[in-house]
Amino acid sequence: MTYSTRGADPATAPAFLTPLDHMGSGLPGSGLSWLNELRAAGRERFAAVGLPTIKNESWRYTNLRDLAKLTFQPAAPAAAAIDLLPTVRAEGQDGPRMVFVDGRFRADLSSVDGLPPRVDLLSLDAALSTHAGLLADHLGRLAAADDRPLVALNSAYLADGAVLHVPANVQVERPIELVFVSVGSESQATTCHPRMLLIAEAGSKAVVVEHHVGRGTGTTLSNHVTEVFVGEGATLHHYKSQREGAGAIHLSHIAATVATGGCYDNFILTTGAKLSRNEVVSRLDGTEARTHVSGGYLVRGTQHADTTTLIVHAKPNGTSREVYKGVIDDTARAVFQGKITVCPDAQKTDGYQLNRALLLSDGAEIDSKPELEIHADDVKCSHGCTAGELDDDALFYLRARGIDRDTAQGLLIGAFLSESLEEIAEESIRDAFQGIVAGWLEEQK
Repeated sequence: MTYSTRGADPATAPAFLTPLDHMGSGLPGSGLSWLNELRAAGRERFAAVGLPTIKNESWRYTNLRDLAKLTFQPAAPAAAAIDLLPTVRAEGQDGPRMVFVDGRFRADLSSVDGLPPRVDLLSLDAALSTHAGLLADHLGRLAAADDRPLVALNSAYLADGAVLHVPANVQVERPIELVFVSVGSESQATTCHPRMLLIAEAGSKAVVVEHHVGRGTGTTLSNHVTEVFVGEGATLHHYKSQREGAGAIHLSHIAATVATGGCYDNFILTTGAKLSRNEVVSRLDGTEARTHVSGGYLVRGTQHADTTTLIVHAKPNGTSREVYKGVIDDTARAVFQGKITVCPDAQKTDGYQLNRALLLSDGAEIDSKPELEIHADDVKCSHGCTAGELDDDALFYLRARGIDRDTAQGLLIGAFLSESLEEIAEESIRDAFQGIVAGWLEEQK
């Protein structure tokens, strides 16, 4: 799997970049030279290469050609009331939460209650004024605009998002929730490009939960980029649920680096959006570093869900684990591209990858491409990939005991997905995500 931009289409660039001509110095932090350079580099790169096309190997199974037919406008800041915000907390519990509506921070819906002293959780807009040095040292270091067109596009529009900084040896006990609500417009297609920066310094620990939901019926494009820095001996649990609306296009790129003895734990559950792509790159840059990159996807109708991952073992004694399971119905299509790369110095690497898909109809489709690229000789790496239908014998067994077909099918699907959900280390979050799966199955009846 390659991430080169060969095959990208420059003709699609102006439709996305033209609105920037009218924004000019109105973007936050326009007085910061390093930020202007980052934005300019993104704009220049995207103008040169445009949207990726299926000629690009890593986009072979996901076609963005329909985006080029639309005229997107930057989403306007929404002041409308937002109710029923998703949460993993029990009723009555509070905790730190940031809410973004169409990519813009909403202070009236947010709170930093429950954060330990010295932990910074703030909007990118605000951080550009109060933490410019921290951002200058980290933004653009992991998610480079030169080899990923959508990262370049995000950098060109870089304006708001979330910044989390956990100092050394600080433990954040309560989950930090980041809620992204897509409202959009009924009259035109809209786009937003949130940027997130998550920094867990040496010996620290935090749990971050992202919720992505839709509240409108219009066409929306959310193009997210997240950079994650996990220090020595630090642990960052990073969970995400994507439940955007039927007209949504959800594109996401996460780039993480893990230092010696650190752990980056990522889980993504996808049930929403017309078209979605979650790209996760986790690089183990220290000895005995660990990463877990797992998730599940449930799609139906004409949905398209793409999961593309890259785990790079750069140092010895690293451990990676990846478990992805998906359920596909009607004429929906899913893509799984997972690659583990073991560098020459990464002896004693232990890498595991599993992808399984359950096809519920004749029209359902899965394109799966697992890869191992090993340049060291003392490693233990494996991958498995299967796709199939529900077990007729198991379904017959349940129905013979008086269970109706829909309920029996739901039980089997739930059991199938349980292996991936068990990868969620935090019990309360695992229960919340299981509830999302149960809701999807109930709608299936």
